[in-house]
Amino acid sequence: MRADRLISLLMLLQGRGQMTAQMLATELEVSERTIYRDVDALSAAGVPVYCEAGPGGGIGLLDGYRSSLTALTDGEVRALFAVSVPDVLAPVGIDGDLRAALRKLAAAQPTADVRNADVYVDPGGWAETGDAAPHVALLYQAVRQRRSVQLRYRRFSGVVITATVAPLGLVAQASAWQLVYARAGRFWVQRASDILEAALTNECFASPSGFDLRSFWLAWCASAAAQRKPYLATVRVAPPLQASLSQHFGGALRAGAVRTPPDARGWVTLDLVFASLEAARAALLTLGGGVEVLTPEPLRCSVQDYAAQIVQVYATAAARPANG
Repeated sequence: MRADRLISLLMLLQGRGQMTAQMLATELEVSERTIYRDVDALSAAGVPVYCEAGPGGGIGLLDGYRSSLTALTDGEVRALFAVSVPDVLAPVGIDGDLRAALRKLAAAQPTADVRNADVYVDPGGWAETGDAAPHVALLYQAVRQRRSVQLRYRRFSGVVITATVAPLGLVAQASAWQLVYARAGRFWVQRASDILEAALTNECFASPSGFDLRSFWLAWCASAAAQRKPYLATVRVAPPLQASLSQHFGGALRAGAVRTPPDARGWVTLDLVFASLEAARAALLTLGGGVEVLTPEPLRCSVQDYAAQIVQVYATAAARPANG
């Protein structure tokens, strides 16, 4: 919109001083002709803007002129608060200054309700995959408008649930979206990519008193991490892999992991720690016949089953006639 561009032009001149038309055109992604038309519009509105031709010239504001405009719409202010303040800034001591600046910015926008951010960007999120989340735009609309949504979603266990919930916020975690919502007096978290259907209702809700998305999310992550039990596995490792155990097993390798000295064939027994059976299987299958799972039995059977499937695929391919 032209009004937004005029404000942006004014703020650029106010913040950076004299600039050429080419510099302004590049910054605002318009033509130089448009810049000159915008300068005429500012001048007609009473802004003391000037154009100086020739080398060293440009467009600027008369000395001492300051606008009280913040050049930010309510939506832009909300977007800034959605990004929040990365905790990684704390060691260098500027996280507090940035939060204070955001509070002052909110105070300068009396119409912007940014007391509680609708979106939190988790800079230290888990290694989630960015699965498609086709309903995230509708969910954000529901969060902004404080309208309940009817969801049909799949829980981690595989069970599909249909329920009407109060969406309180969205969390961008790595490349995945998480929905934080209230239902039956409790707060829940649901991965947006597992939401199968979503529809806005006409029912509005009030945000719970004192609810803060960032604080809730950090507490929820801490609780989930504390409840997450490590998955222990005992394996035998062939001699060729033993020289680089840390390279092959990474974080699964702990101090004292080698349980026994090499046997007659040179194999050693290791105790490893993984996040889950699936994580253990994925790591161990990459090592082929260089590792054997001893316990737990479900992991041993799962690795054996996957290996059998792989053998079957290649056996079938080998038996297939050359002409397909």
